[in-house]
Amino acid sequence: MLIRSGDHVEVIAGADRGTKSRVIQVDRTTGKALVENVNRVYKHVRRSQKHPQGGRLSKEMPLQLSNLLYICSSCGSRTRLGARFSAEGAKERFCKKCGASAGEISPAHVGHAKK
Repeated sequence: MLIRSGDHVEVIAGADRGTKSRVIQVDRTTGKALVENVNRVYKHVRRSQKHPQGGRLSKEMPLQLSNLLYICSSCGSRTRLGARFSAEGAKERFCKKCGASAGEISPAHVGHAKK
């Protein structure tokens, strides 16, 4: 699960297929992500002090991470992400199509540095 919050992704399955948007939040335990303006549902709420009007609220629901593809910022295409060690020994995410780095996963470690 290399997709993080803030990444730009494209939905590849479901009713919102083909939609490109930004990830708001990722839940690693369930393997789901909350994507901006995707998978919207109506939540019916009763009148209360918090919602004095009541009625239907439109909100986003989580999507499976397997239904999302990362959009690379350098090549602009949708792609899978891989993990590798950089020359300094830091673990990083990278685009499988163009090989560009997509951010660091963990800090540098002496044992993984290239000599």
